[in-house]
Amino acid sequence: MMRRKRVLLVRARKAAGFTQEEAAYRLGVDRSTIARWESGETEPLSWLRPKLAKLLGITLARLEELLLAVDTETDPSDAEVDDGLDPDEQRHLAAALAGARRYLDHSVVTYFRRQLDTCEDDDGAYGPTKTLPVVLGVLGAIEQSAREVRLDVLPQLLSVGAWGAELAGWLYRDLHNPERASWWYRRATEWAQESGDLTMQGYILMKKSYAAYDEGDALRMLTVAQAAQYGPYQLPRHLRAEITQLEARGLAMTGEPLSVIEQKLDDARLLVAGTTPDDLDSHLGIYCTEDMLPLRNAPCYLEAGKPRHAVTLYQQALSTGKLSHRSRGYFLARLTFSWALAGEPDAAATVGLEAVEIATATGSQRTKRELMRSLETLKPWHNRPGPRALREAVIAH
Repeated sequence: MMRRKRVLLVRARKAAGFTQEEAAYRLGVDRSTIARWESGETEPLSWLRPKLAKLLGITLARLEELLLAVDTETDPSDAEVDDGLDPDEQRHLAAALAGARRYLDHSVVTYFRRQLDTCEDDDGAYGPTKTLPVVLGVLGAIEQSAREVRLDVLPQLLSVGAWGAELAGWLYRDLHNPERASWWYRRATEWAQESGDLTMQGYILMKKSYAAYDEGDALRMLTVAQAAQYGPYQLPRHLRAEITQLEARGLAMTGEPLSVIEQKLDDARLLVAGTTPDDLDSHLGIYCTEDMLPLRNAPCYLEAGKPRHAVTLYQQALSTGKLSHRSRGYFLARLTFSWALAGEPDAAATVGLEAVEIATATGSQRTKRELMRSLETLKPWHNRPGPRALREAVIAH
């Protein structure tokens, strides 16, 4: 079919870092309105144009030029592919739709769950940059399939969609894009609520607590973790244990005594006692087993001013060999920071150099941010060979 598309307007939106959904949210319009502007079907109303220009970071005069620049092109997949997606994402969306439409009954849920399982594995091995386009393609296909499946299948499909949207939020967190992460967490919450999946709703709150920690917001981290812990979310014991550890971390960050923090950690240990990987949901709380408790306990001691204890716990968790490649890089960076706070610059540099290699291979901006924090802490030793080599490696990558 023939399409008249404002290609330059699409490029301006993407250059500003917004999806169609995000631009629509900022402007207070529906996503389909943005799509119609970009496809050349309609134009923004006069009162919206200054807001749109400001959002795109361009002048009003430049916006008028973009609205006049309309291309005509043929695209047989227009009806299926969201113009807000990049070409790679469009390809994954088309592939996911082609597969899903073979089912459109209960088996479509299994199809999408299998796709997202693969995405989770790929994230652990290769990081967010390679995984995100596939996840966004699958989510686009889920959204379109939700309009076509039988009513009795819809809740299950939306529950899987909520899991995938949370995964997208995590990937944007790892890329250090908190705005897009927040947008996908909101979408995940909506789908979880529409599906009636209380466990997923609680799980998403837990992930929002982690996101607050990324941004250094101690009070929000604590209150969101408590909302997950004490709400009506029907969480399994291993997730309640992980949330209890988050509570302990938030309490440490807000200055509570070590005895209070350690009581919470002991509560988490009792909750997870005897848990094995076979007891866990395939995609919720995969690291919250008894032998992995040190991984979540370590930040609590770090925030409580006990970096040497944190070092011991991180080393214990890393020695299990159970972390994905990307996760290993991140927790090596956390170990680097712990060594730096403990006043051991050479040990910090040795571990940090390994973390740099993994962060570069997986594209984890979250890991790189952690390494930058370590460099700040290592400034008193910046002339030593180890810290100097670490600084050069981080800057180079």
